Amino acid sequence: MSYRPNITNVTKASSNDKEGLYEFIIKLADGTECRAFYNRFPEWKMTNISRLLKTPCPVCRKDFICKCMEAFTADFEGQMLGDEWIDKAIAE
Repeated sequence: MSYRPNITNVTKASSNDKEGLYEFIIKLADGTECRAFYNRFPEWKMTNISRLLKTPCPVCRKDFICKCMEAFTADFEGQMLGDEWIDKAIAE
């Protein structure tokens, strides 16, 4: 069975509006939380994503640092832009 991340909430953790750099905390349906970094210029692009170490990784089940979430960058970007999570998080 393939893992499919499903975003349920996004909050803005920090930003540098002048440089167009943003940090978001992404909460997934399975309880996993990730930290994603975005660059706004010339268009929204994810530069990095990592899992916060609050729960074991849903992919590899490790309870320490892993890079599994990087494999799902396209899924995250599609949901972040398609469901307008970025606009909602910035508006708060």
